[in-house]
This record gives sequence, C-alpha cells and structure tokens, in this order.
Amino acid sequence: ILGRTGRNFAAGMSGGVAYVLDVAGDFEHRCNPGMVDLETLTDEDAAFVRQLVGRHVELTGSTPGRQVLDDWDAYRARFVKVMPRDYKRVLAAEARARAESREPAFAELIGAAG
Repeated sequence: ILGRTGRNFAAGMSGGVAYVLDVAGDFEHRCNPGMVDLETLTDEDAAFVRQLVGRHVELTGSTPGRQVLDDWDAYRARFVKVMPRDYKRVLAAEARARAESREPAFAELIGAAG
C-alpha cells in the first residue's frame, strides 16, 4: 500500500500479508494490533515489495510508485510488514513439516487457530 491507510487497518485480518509504506511514521497508530504484528522488511521481503511496486508502476504509471523506486534506499526502511499472528504460526508449522519431510500435523494447525 503506497497511500495512507484509514483507521483500524488490519481489523479482522487473519491471513495474507500487507506491506504498507509509512511515510508519516504514524501507521502504528492507525493499525488494529489485535491480530497482527508489525515487522520490518527482511531482504527477501524488500526484494518482493520492490518487484510489486515496479509492476504497479509498469501497469499504472503511478507517480508515487516511481518516486519509491527512484529513491528505494530511503523508502525501503519506511515499509511495514503487517503479518497476522495466526497466519505466521501456520507458515512456521508448514516450514517445520517440510524440514521434517512430512505433512503438518492437523492438531498443530488447529492449535495455531486457537
């Protein structure tokens, strides 16, 4: 998200990931923290976000998107990763299962939801 968000962002967010450009530095106060964690971008996240912004600029000619790409080093640190806690637990359980070369235990996935 390259623009300003409304109040109560992420209320009820249980899956997926959002990347928000927080130019004003006040996104934390407009986000509902009940179900999500706010994280800084990893190098992998940053590469993905840069690719998304680039595609957005290609498809729309977005001026804000072009500004972000032109000064990526400055803007990168202003992005916030919005990660639902339950979704993060499911991803971690799946990663553990892959590492152990087995399917995730159903009980483990159910436990992540509660």
